[in-house]
Amino acid sequence: MLKKDKTTTWIEIDIEGDISKAINYNDMTGKIEIGDKVVLNTTAVSLSLGTGGYHFVIYNYSNTFQSIHGKGHIMKLRYTPLQLKCLAVEEEDSPYHDAFNKFTSLDGNIFIVGTLHSMLAPISSMLKWIDPSLKINYIMTDAGALPIQFSNTVKKLKEKGIINKTITIGNAFGGDIEAINIYSGIIASKEAIESDITIITMGPGIVGTGTKYGFSGIEQGYIVDAVNNLGGIPFIVPRISFKDKRDRHRGISHHTLTVLDEICNTGGKLVIPKLDEVKNNLINKQLSDNKILERYEINYENGEGIVEALNHFDLDIKTMGRGIEEDREFFMTLGAVGRAVYKYFLKKEET
Repeated sequence: MLKKDKTTTWIEIDIEGDISKAINYNDMTGKIEIGDKVVLNTTAVSLSLGTGGYHFVIYNYSNTFQSIHGKGHIMKLRYTPLQLKCLAVEEEDSPYHDAFNKFTSLDGNIFIVGTLHSMLAPISSMLKWIDPSLKINYIMTDAGALPIQFSNTVKKLKEKGIINKTITIGNAFGGDIEAINIYSGIIASKEAIESDITIITMGPGIVGTGTKYGFSGIEQGYIVDAVNNLGGIPFIVPRISFKDKRDRHRGISHHTLTVLDEICNTGGKLVIPKLDEVKNNLINKQLSDNKILERYEINYENGEGIVEALNHFDLDIKTMGRGIEEDREFFMTLGAVGRAVYKYFLKKEET
């Protein structure tokens, strides 16, 4: 056994003499002990997927655990052999059920809408470094990993008090609060756990195909629309890099450009980092060529301080395998988002 916490056990599995790593989700398949005989899903390891360095326990012959007790009747992973029951924040047995019936508006609450899971820690740590009193919640969508327990980043951020509560929506599960969809997740962040600022990204493992529309980060567009539709303030996080070897991800990624040009039907505050003249000129040309300057409020902001923020909380975050020294502009963007959001938050509080 490698390590374990309340929700997850990381183990070593003997498969015909070959020792491999595996993950057991305690809430799904129960506790696991040395010597137990289990059924595994080995697909991700077989395909050598980016986040697939582990097998996953499907069933433990030594533990016939079933999570059927307690309130709630909403199913996640629906109509699969692994479907599980949860108490959704909207349903009748929830203490917040009436709040949903009475809801009228987000009243200008702030929502930061990103894509990559690696955006979460830098943005939240920058905000918390600037103002330790901020209450920051995280909504994890189901466009990447479905169990929030898979994210060691979330565990670290909660342990360090950087983020307060988590909400898992759709078929994602394991958050402090479960919600059926992004609209109810957004409402819950305001009404149930009263955030100052909410960050929305998928879990680990964005899906991409090298095609224009075939990536799971496309959800950013309709999440921005959802925030606007409910009366919130969306801050849009662009994916920016000058270290990615793929031309489609140079400067502003084609993911962001596609979302803002063709998917998002409303506006929002788009934060652009202040970089050197050559890089900012390229970014501005991308914004102009894709008619983004006409539809969005552009906030140019300094991202300096992100190094100090991450160091302050002793966080070593990587994106696509690259750390802050290898992909400076990516992290400067997230520092800029944190600083721009906090400036807006202060003005909002003053009024």
